[in-house]
Amino acid sequence: MVRAGLTTERVVAAAADLADSIGFDKVTISALARGFGVKDASLYSHVRNLHDLRTRVALLAAGEFIDRIGTAVAGRAGKDALVAFADAYRAFALERPGRYEATQMRVDPEIVAGSTAFHRTVETTGAMLRAYGLAEPDLTDAVRLLRSTFHGYCALEASGGFGAPRDVQTSWERSVEALHFLLEHWPSATGEDADEGEDGHG
Repeated sequence: MVRAGLTTERVVAAAADLADSIGFDKVTISALARGFGVKDASLYSHVRNLHDLRTRVALLAAGEFIDRIGTAVAGRAGKDALVAFADAYRAFALERPGRYEATQMRVDPEIVAGSTAFHRTVETTGAMLRAYGLAEPDLTDAVRLLRSTFHGYCALEASGGFGAPRDVQTSWERSVEALHFLLEHWPSATGEDADEGEDGHG
């Protein structure tokens, strides 16, 4: 690659691709500059520092992530929506490991507040769960359960952590089916718990 034509968008997209190849935590300004065949200083016209670069990658990845999930769940409800959501989540996590890792980065709340991708994630997840009749604070609890289950399963699968002979795909399908059953029979919050709750992003 040559220096001519470098833009912030190209730099961030290249960083996301690099993250998928070597891991999000291994992305550096120097490694990215080598890929473009330029000096490190050339990239500072497009990103302020490494944290800024990683934040931009996180926002890019969040947008791509929710695009895939949103497309998968469109027109679906209940169990069909949950399965589509879960399968899209898993596919992205396994196919785009660096980007997925970037979505787990803690981003400044002010940046999150201004991010369309994060708002769409909250809205899409909330809409799916409200179809099960859930409202706050149960909604936040359910979001946290799904996120923990999906993230944990994908992390273990990616690292080869499932050693039993049982087919991993079958276990995944059974796990999602169990989550559907649980969501349909969700125990409502009572007492002080009913006064708590967040905004649905977990």
